[in-house]
Amino acid sequence: MTKRIFISADHGMAIIYFLQSDVVPTLLNAGVEVVLLTDDETKDKISERFSGGGLSSAEGAYRNPRLIFEGLRLKQAADYAKKVQPRLQWLLAYLRRVGGSRRINTEAMDSHIWEVWAENSWKFRLGIWIPSALMILLLRNFAWARKLLVRMQNRFTPDPGIYTDLFDKYQPDLVIASTPGWRMDRYLLRESARRGIPNMTVIVGWDNSSSYNISGADVQWATCWSQLQKDELVYGSDWDPERVNIGGIPSYDGYFRKQWLMPREEYFKLHNLDPNRKLISYASSFVHFAPNYPNIEALAKLVASDSLAEPSQLLIRLHPSHFQDKPKIFVEERRRVFELEKQYPHVHVVQPKPLGGSLGYYGGEDMDEKSSMLAYSDVFVTVYSTMVVEAAVHDTPIVAAVIDSPNGWNHPGKFSLSLKEIGDWPTHKRFREAKAGRVAGSETELREALNAYLKDRTLDSAQRRKFVEDEITFTDASSGKRTAEFILRVLNS
Repeated sequence: MTKRIFISADHGMAIIYFLQSDVVPTLLNAGVEVVLLTDDETKDKISERFSGGGLSSAEGAYRNPRLIFEGLRLKQAADYAKKVQPRLQWLLAYLRRVGGSRRINTEAMDSHIWEVWAENSWKFRLGIWIPSALMILLLRNFAWARKLLVRMQNRFTPDPGIYTDLFDKYQPDLVIASTPGWRMDRYLLRESARRGIPNMTVIVGWDNSSSYNISGADVQWATCWSQLQKDELVYGSDWDPERVNIGGIPSYDGYFRKQWLMPREEYFKLHNLDPNRKLISYASSFVHFAPNYPNIEALAKLVASDSLAEPSQLLIRLHPSHFQDKPKIFVEERRRVFELEKQYPHVHVVQPKPLGGSLGYYGGEDMDEKSSMLAYSDVFVTVYSTMVVEAAVHDTPIVAAVIDSPNGWNHPGKFSLSLKEIGDWPTHKRFREAKAGRVAGSETELREALNAYLKDRTLDSAQRRKFVEDEITFTDASSGKRTAEFILRVLNS
């Protein structure tokens, strides 16, 4: 009989992981039927694009009747979260977000604790935050408390379920999600567990296993990037090491194959770049905690001055949040960045096209843009973004710029965190300790780091290679097939 798998792809990173890699093609080649559930508003657009998505290498041309697209019903899931004991559901989600074991680095979780404190009223702090602090102490110190929290969440499984008709129609043999119930996928995973259907999570994000810990459902299997992530899952949220696979990160296989790389001349023409100037690129990051504008302004002034070692230009990649209508502070920062583009020569901004729906901007449709930017940049700058790993894959020099705005976001009710203080978050600390790039906390330090790399881009190259090997394990473009082979082993066990 044909085996069938449900895959939840509720995020642009998940679209890349499953559909722009060898994961789904390998499963289809093995005769498996894949029902891919994704954002309802963009399902047809994604289906149209990826129903020709690739038996041999992600985006080849094929029409495979075993690849089926269905809506993920995110609005129904959100309605259930808002209408059925919403305060208790919120509290359980908050506790699992910050309640990971203290056996791992908890800096990222700790920052979220203080974010919730700052962005809520005193009534909330006294009634919810302080009592929950006692629960967090239990969760951080005792595995039984963390396991109890997972069981408590199971009571919030819609009955009849949001996906009852899909389960009845397709009768899947395995359910896979891009988180272990950290997002709205929790209801799909809970329904699969209630039905006794095996389920699995794949870790799509670099910091996922350290920033989000306790599962939102009973999930049996996991596959991750590296031994580092596996340790975070095992020691931070009590996963059985025998059920955690190290498969690498399929999303990056295309980087190693150079399958998304545009010709340099074509890419420079796309953004009106000067082929005779060095390219410095900047990817906005951590906008939810602090403005990126001080970093961007410092870079714009440097490329417009004569203080860099080589004539240079700046290409700015905004964060998806910059294109949201709310909060207005993100919109305002976007406006100020576009003003910089007009004010200074040799400053350019990437203007992405939205995929639509909940996937928004950078929904997996711009891998050619990202790969080309990283490959052709002489120096890549960001705030410890996941793109430091991607830049290292391209052996591009990296600077983590952490120039703080004096008053943070300076907006009532909005939590701000000094960019200099996030250097001890797990992934950021590993980047610094690996010496895979430079860290710049001022304009002077930024100029010095840029000049060092502009004079010699081979600086820290060996450290970048070691950093990549440690963080993603496989560098031979095999992660998609390795991950799919693990899925097939579980499916057939």
